[in-house]
Amino acid sequence: MSTVIQDVKRHAKSGDLGALPVLIGLVLIWTVFTLLNHRFISPDNLSNLALQMAPVGTMSLGIVLVLLLGEIDLSAGSVSGLCGAILAVVHVRHGLHPLIGIAAALAAAGVIGGLQGTIIERLRIPSFVVTLSGLIGWQGLQLWTLGKQGTINLSFTGSIAKLSGTYLHPLLGFALAVVIPLGVAFVAITDQRRRTGRGLPVPTQSAIFAKPLIIGVVTVGLALLLNASQGVPLTLVIFTLLVIAVDWVLIRTRFGRHVYATGGGIEAARRAGVNVSRIRTYVFIASSMLAAAGGILAVSRLAAVNQSTGGSDTLLNAIAAAVIGGTSLFGGRGRAYSALLGSLVIVSIANGMFLLSLDSSVRFMITGAVLLSAVVVDSFTRRGQTVRR
Repeated sequence: MSTVIQDVKRHAKSGDLGALPVLIGLVLIWTVFTLLNHRFISPDNLSNLALQMAPVGTMSLGIVLVLLLGEIDLSAGSVSGLCGAILAVVHVRHGLHPLIGIAAALAAAGVIGGLQGTIIERLRIPSFVVTLSGLIGWQGLQLWTLGKQGTINLSFTGSIAKLSGTYLHPLLGFALAVVIPLGVAFVAITDQRRRTGRGLPVPTQSAIFAKPLIIGVVTVGLALLLNASQGVPLTLVIFTLLVIAVDWVLIRTRFGRHVYATGGGIEAARRAGVNVSRIRTYVFIASSMLAAAGGILAVSRLAAVNQSTGGSDTLLNAIAAAVIGGTSLFGGRGRAYSALLGSLVIVSIANGMFLLSLDSSVRFMITGAVLLSAVVVDSFTRRGQTVRR
């Protein structure tokens, strides 16, 4: 344990705080709300938190990718609403299979992301301006797609609604909770052997197994609590798998390394042989498709699409989740799990305020304060790293 503490101190001195600030914040938030209302930590409320977190977190994954480039995607909320409308029109109004509707929604998002990314790269227009135009334009297209009726209801017993209405068998949920930390441990051991074979420095055994152990305690405890309600929600599994997949792409593939390199410095990345234009365009495509996936999960939870789907504070929550989770606004630093941790903070605040019967104005102010704190930490961290260089 002392070795782990020393590793944490070393990372803190280097300015690499990682997920530590948001984890401390989560502990404080959950502790305060549990003391104020014991229902906050109840199995039923945790299940509700999982259902609330999945759509916002999925959208936030795309925002994380864009922020890693030092860019922004303000169209994510509108894209999620538009793609939700496309899904509803294809499935409900035209009576096609839900998978066709999902495929159409994701394909439309890919085209949107490709169009925006191409305009940003080819015409050298700032992403803020292009995606701000998209925020307005795609919302207009959403209203046109929905038509005069303005609302399309889905069957509560249909396949789309079952995405949010399906819960895993208790044994399966518990098995997944055990498999995740075992997978993390396997990857850590594999990396250690690879680094040893190449003569590179390796972390200590305690540092290697500390992370899987902590993750295991959290996942197993969460599974036990959720099993005491209806079970582990399928949407939480989908979101978790997306986080794992995106994180694997960022850390284990050449594309991911090029994303970090581009965010760290465009000119340096170009000189290193990175096709910056292609990387940036692909990231905007991925961001739009993840926004569409978040919109699909939101539609599944509400079993309806209307003119406000993807609107209100949807975009702001997705961006806030990415930043609060630890992704740098300055590019080049962040992980996929930032979306998971950040979205958990956002929905925890909203849920806790609701249980305390507090006005939404209070929630907005507290969420804003938490977001500002995350940006301040990121700014000081970046400044500290710059000074040390």
